[in-house]
Amino acid sequence: MSAIREEDAMLEVRGLRKSFGGLLVLRDVDLDVNKGDVVAILGPSGSGKTTLLRCLNFLETADAGDYIFDGERFAMGKMSRRDIARIRRKTGFVFQSFNLFSNKTALQNVTEGLIVAEKKKRQEAEEIGRLMLNKVGLSDREDYYPHQLSGGQQQRVAIARALAASPEIIFFDEPTSALDPELTGEVLQVMRGLADEGMTMLVVTHEIAFARQVSSRVIFMDGGVVLETGASSDFFDVPREDRSREFLRTLQERGT
Repeated sequence: MSAIREEDAMLEVRGLRKSFGGLLVLRDVDLDVNKGDVVAILGPSGSGKTTLLRCLNFLETADAGDYIFDGERFAMGKMSRRDIARIRRKTGFVFQSFNLFSNKTALQNVTEGLIVAEKKKRQEAEEIGRLMLNKVGLSDREDYYPHQLSGGQQQRVAIARALAASPEIIFFDEPTSALDPELTGEVLQVMRGLADEGMTMLVVTHEIAFARQVSSRVIFMDGGVVLETGASSDFFDVPREDRSREFLRTLQERGT
């Protein structure tokens, strides 16, 4: 392990590679996330965005790469379960498919990790859970089961669950892809609020308006490679790469 110099740097990745079988899906990916950044990961389907995010939270095991988090350096292909668990305690992950327990209420879904993984007493966990449900606008739904909630409400419960552990960074994997436009808006509103509060977020998304208005930086991927990265305003106003310009032009023609 070795310390990094940049005081604001929270997460750095260098040379991340990932294959499935003989197919190389991530090719020497580098990225940097500073405290308070909202980083949008954009790119066409199949570009490796979700695989990248899953590798960053160790839901997939990278073949190679250096992972530098809070000043500690790890070899991604050789990390111990203990180190992975330690990093995960500082991160949150929001899935596109919610991943709630169907037999537990909204409050129980939020508190489960606090009680089981963090060994908090139930009363303390429930106090935290209620605060987080209130934060995402669901204080009146704590006793509802997932089947009694809309898709947008379920995703907000998932965000509350991620927030409950007080993460330093939250990874969002297409958090609105399973929602219709009206429900998408309520989830994005919660995410905008988190951004305004300074929450560090790494967001795989097709919501270009959100990326343009809320994200501070953009990572554009294609073919498992980061083709362009920089400030959001630069990416959307003066993209450097031909492929980036083509991608944005296609989205504009579709009215996205």
